[in-house]
Amino acid sequence: MSQNNFPKLHNATWPGIVGKGPDSEPIISFDEMLQNTANAEVDGVKFDGVDIGLFDPHIDLEMDDDGVKKLADKVSALDLNIGSVVAPIWGGPILGSKEDRATYLDLLEKSCKLAKKLRDIGVRPYGIVRIDTASSPELWAKDPKGSQKIIVDTLKEAAKIAENYGEKLAAEGEICWGGMHSWKIMLETLESVNSPYLGFQADMAHTLLYTLGYNYPEHRLLPEGYDWKDKSVWKAALKEMTDALRPWTIDFHVAQNDATVFGSGSHDKTGRHCLANDPNGKLDIAEDAGYWLRDENGELTKAFQHMCWDGCMFPNEVMKKEDTWNNILAALISVREKHGWKA
Repeated sequence: MSQNNFPKLHNATWPGIVGKGPDSEPIISFDEMLQNTANAEVDGVKFDGVDIGLFDPHIDLEMDDDGVKKLADKVSALDLNIGSVVAPIWGGPILGSKEDRATYLDLLEKSCKLAKKLRDIGVRPYGIVRIDTASSPELWAKDPKGSQKIIVDTLKEAAKIAENYGEKLAAEGEICWGGMHSWKIMLETLESVNSPYLGFQADMAHTLLYTLGYNYPEHRLLPEGYDWKDKSVWKAALKEMTDALRPWTIDFHVAQNDATVFGSGSHDKTGRHCLANDPNGKLDIAEDAGYWLRDENGELTKAFQHMCWDGCMFPNEVMKKEDTWNNILAALISVREKHGWKA
């Protein structure tokens, strides 16, 4: 067993909400997601923490200082830290009206404020505030240049807000968000904002879809009808994408994907998150994670102090099984054994 203790290993709590709801399955409570995380163990190794979504019904974004302290105490009592947090900015899509953008920035500021309070208490020693554009690729495509200008201008304001609270924002690389729906467009957005307070959030399940050109075929890296048995083509595509986006990456999700899209509840179709041991999974999790965790010379970047598993839109039956979380933890451990460090 490796003695590496970084990056720290986190589970996400928001899969208890994302893709759930009245038109899908019941929401799984924050407390249950916490307990599932705390209970998991593989060869004496446990999760170090959780990444959380700052949205109802799990978290009250408007909670007072006493509420923040209670949240910190609840997590700490289970020997866990809090890492990255997800800003609930969907009430104000960037490509909506001026009022929508004002709402977007207001929700972002409240998220940064809460994130800083958790950091000041000491329960959140690392992590970022995760964002997207809350706007669809279809809306973006109606006026690509105009859409990009609005997105860039808004994210520049968002980065200034993050700086005021000592936080950094990570833009989610996911095919369902306009201005972030292809790897090249994502790179253009990051370069145009050009702020040390805005980086990239890479999720292995979502970025695999980048290479297939979902929602932007012009930027696909794998050929039409690609045969996944030929791993050399996949490795070349993965290298091209990660060489471009790795320098911006400040938050990382270990995940598995079967090269399909999926959506449930109110969530748009995006990269399907598969179980770590799914036989249809196309990723060699431990090996492929290295393209994000190591630079072009094979050296560790150490660009983030924790990594997280995001199991969005798993069926509740699956999420309530102990084996699910143990297998996920084992996958995270395998990545740390291969690409981690001792500190």
